[in-house]
Amino acid sequence: PVHVSKSHGAKVSPRLRLRLMALRTAVSQHVHVIDGAMGTMLQSSDVTMDAFQGLEGCNEILNVTRPDVISGIHDAYLDAGADIIETNTFGATQVAQADYDMAHLAREMNVASARLARAACDKYSTPDKPRFVAGALGPTPKTASISPDVNDPGARNVDFEALRAAYYEQVEGLVEGGADVLLVETIFDTLNAKAAIFALETLFEQHGRRWPVIISGTITDASGRTLTGQTTEAFWNSVRHAQPLAIGLNCALGAEELRQYVVELGRVADTFVSAYPNAGLPNAFGEYDQDPAHMASLVAEFATSGLVNLLGGCCGSTPEHIAAIAKGAAGATPHVPAEV
Repeated sequence: PVHVSKSHGAKVSPRLRLRLMALRTAVSQHVHVIDGAMGTMLQSSDVTMDAFQGLEGCNEILNVTRPDVISGIHDAYLDAGADIIETNTFGATQVAQADYDMAHLAREMNVASARLARAACDKYSTPDKPRFVAGALGPTPKTASISPDVNDPGARNVDFEALRAAYYEQVEGLVEGGADVLLVETIFDTLNAKAAIFALETLFEQHGRRWPVIISGTITDASGRTLTGQTTEAFWNSVRHAQPLAIGLNCALGAEELRQYVVELGRVADTFVSAYPNAGLPNAFGEYDQDPAHMASLVAEFATSGLVNLLGGCCGSTPEHIAAIAKGAAGATPHVPAEV
């Protein structure tokens, strides 16, 4: 059935439809490179507290106050060889922005960020190398599964409906701004991710079409589990109903520590696999020490061993890291989804 769109301006041109139809085929034919960290780049930029409106750490406000800085970071990653760039919307939900008293600007942040990434991708795309915008949906600073009060295990500071509504507003803004792919990332609580998936499915139903979805969880430590206790296999089985283009892991761990869990995803998931680890583990100062050559030697091996279809970097990674990863992964045979 064809549904009338209830969003604002999220129409899809025939040309874009063809590009998105070709994305699945392209990911099966060669390893696609995702960009690196946004926060790392902002920390080394000339952004002042005035641009943050006095809200230190609210990176998403820069989509409105310093779009030139965000566009410059996108350009740097595209120059480095990234096929997919993420919007600067990791915390652009009402739930997350409430910490800064900026919840009323959440939708505007998403639309603005997606438009910036869209313009950058359109500038760098060629017939042989199209570039894609991944609309990023972060985990929010609140968890639907864990009590914030050790004395009250049943207490919660957010519920499913509040998360669903916040994610729905976010994804509406991302598709309005021109996102090609929707990326639910850095998942430490699968119930939060389920709220995001529910919001996506609602949007898809209203538009009468689906956007490609990538889901990326976070293994928090050597136990091999998410923060809310799931193993890699359990995590996959909790979100597989979303029919994602790719399932993957990012953040928390470096490539050496993450590799075994990427292998596990490839064993159990009948879809493509993504991975974008940190530039090693943080040192005593919270900084990441792996240089581009070292990180690329570890991360590109995921590609040359046939473990992944999408590959990039998370915390601590820069355009130099992504360029080295892209070079190391060039020509690698992508992962073939398991027959489960």
